[in-house]
Amino acid sequence: MRVAVVENMPNTHIGALGNALHEAGAVLDWFRPWKDHALPEGFDRYDALVVLGGEQSAVDDEDHPYLPALASLMREFGDAGKSVLGICLGSQILARAYGAENILDATREFGWTPVDVTADGLADPLFGEFRDRFPIFEWHSDTFTLPPGAIRLASTAAVPNQCFRIGRAVYGTQFHFEANLEVVTKWNAEFRDLLENIEPGWHERFPQAAATHAADADQAGLAIARAFVRTIRPSVASEGAADSRLSA
Repeated sequence: MRVAVVENMPNTHIGALGNALHEAGAVLDWFRPWKDHALPEGFDRYDALVVLGGEQSAVDDEDHPYLPALASLMREFGDAGKSVLGICLGSQILARAYGAENILDATREFGWTPVDVTADGLADPLFGEFRDRFPIFEWHSDTFTLPPGAIRLASTAAVPNQCFRIGRAVYGTQFHFEANLEVVTKWNAEFRDLLENIEPGWHERFPQAAATHAADADQAGLAIARAFVRTIRPSVASEGAADSRLSA
């Protein structure tokens, strides 16, 4: 299978999702529009589209003029029956693509947080291995309304739209299920001052928080990643496509 991955800023990391894609033998083509404005040219060469997080808002078109095109691209993939995944900012762009309202600076969630799976979520392939609640890493302040026709799959007390699905396999996750302990540890180093500013005392509390929550969160994140990968339907065209952007 061939998957297009869109990175919205440096150091986002693909973590558990990358592990699941590697297990499946997927070929990843990386796009970094924050650097060169490049995006996939349509969906024909790809079986799935993944859009990662970022520091900007989903409607910050003035500073990031590629965002409208990315939103349109996510919808094109989804309308074509391809698997689509938006994580954090990616979920906010996906919500925008399908007609939802983006709500900026509404509420902040940071750190490992309990997420509740809805009744619809328990019946969804993404959460087939779950019962009701799981811990996962959060890092956001924006949110969105539920897009028309979307099914809410997971929620928290602060942010009801934590995960949704549209159609067969178009998913948005506000939480960072890809952020396993390895990724969070990297973020601690790469964004040390920023994290201390938004969550005073974070670095001091981190060892205990990791010891308490990371193992269960990593297990949940990898289960979600593997479940999403199972939704991808490889095509003959993508299997034979030439690769020009394969790198992590």
